[in-house]
Amino acid sequence: MPLLDNTLTLLLEGYAWLPALRRRSESDVVHTRVMGQRAFALLGPDAARFFYDEDHVRRAPALPEPVKSTLFGHGAVHSLDGDDHRARKAVFVSLMTPERVAGLTEEVAAVWERTTASWPAGRPVVLFDAAAGILTEGVCRWAGIPLDASEVPGLAADLVAMVDGFGSPGPRHWRARAARRRREEWLAGIVERVRGGAVTPPPGSALAAVSGHRDLGGRPLASRIAAVELLNVIRPTVATSWFVTFAAHALHRWPANRARLAGGDPAFAEAFTHEVRRFYPFAPFVAGKAVTDLTWRGEHIRADWLVMLDIWGQNHDPRLWKDPYVFDPGRFTGRRTGAFDLIPQGGGDPATGHRCPGEPATVSLLEDLSVRLARLDQAVPAQDLTISLRRVPARVASGFVLTPGVRAGTGSPAAAGDRRPQPL
Repeated sequence: MPLLDNTLTLLLEGYAWLPALRRRSESDVVHTRVMGQRAFALLGPDAARFFYDEDHVRRAPALPEPVKSTLFGHGAVHSLDGDDHRARKAVFVSLMTPERVAGLTEEVAAVWERTTASWPAGRPVVLFDAAAGILTEGVCRWAGIPLDASEVPGLAADLVAMVDGFGSPGPRHWRARAARRRREEWLAGIVERVRGGAVTPPPGSALAAVSGHRDLGGRPLASRIAAVELLNVIRPTVATSWFVTFAAHALHRWPANRARLAGGDPAFAEAFTHEVRRFYPFAPFVAGKAVTDLTWRGEHIRADWLVMLDIWGQNHDPRLWKDPYVFDPGRFTGRRTGAFDLIPQGGGDPATGHRCPGEPATVSLLEDLSVRLARLDQAVPAQDLTISLRRVPARVASGFVLTPGVRAGTGSPAAAGDRRPQPL
């Protein structure tokens, strides 16, 4: 019996699509069809090891054009495999040393403190938008990208659009394409000025590293490709605004975590950060193409089939996480998490595989900003705090509005609690 194409169902159901197919099949594997291609979906740490083995699955051939034109860019490191992928990725890994990540976190923290200190007491702030602006300014300072303060809002909006528009058709998608074209042209011009001597980036900065990088043949990257890769440094950093907003959402829903975070316990900040990344929706799945005919636990996979790893399903698998729909940072206290267990940003070794090399920066930024959020005097007025799992990428519907300078419980709407429906 021929398999029906599930593309429309995927677009309608979002994160719930693969788990629903798996429940109907009563198996950890699913046979389906997406975008006209035969697809095989799998789940679990062993499945992640299988998926991220380049002898089994290659990511590059599976990247659809809409994702290249919005999220990653054409010619990006994500579109490479093998030695070419490792050589290009080495640039990103070199930028994510502990010292460099600490420097990025310090830059963003300085912008956060300056920005939050300027918020007028009692005037509502949309945290998602504010966090995007803070992260944009901080990462550009760290990356050595020249940016005037007046340019920050427009750049932040474009970087957010690239992430926000990759997962669905319609206006969001076309805004993402336009934003990418605009910012690739802007950054290509900066790269050309660096190479021409008109701009001197700080030594060791992302701008210096990408502008000076040469491929395996000894050739410098085309200025447009260099721009793509610079966006692949700053765009994922600004995407941390999703997690910052989710952290605020978690602190509002489970306020008992606030005091421990505000106390500055590094171990709890790390545990809280990992639980935010596990519990809240970000990437629904990743996909690649089977390199050759394969077998997974008795199931046959033909060469060139689409192979999909269910990230949302794995991060909520009760066999891996007790009570997976309970938000519990304690599950990460004293727990050593394997490279293929918690996979919101991919699995395996970031130096050699397709795991996001910027993950340490995401974790460091979220740890630091979660503590600062917990220490912020704020109230949370009544608003729509739902998170639709049909929207990819998912967001807090209201963007999470907070009122700075007002303590919850002092007569603000937050004192009575939010009465709107809650997600998850």
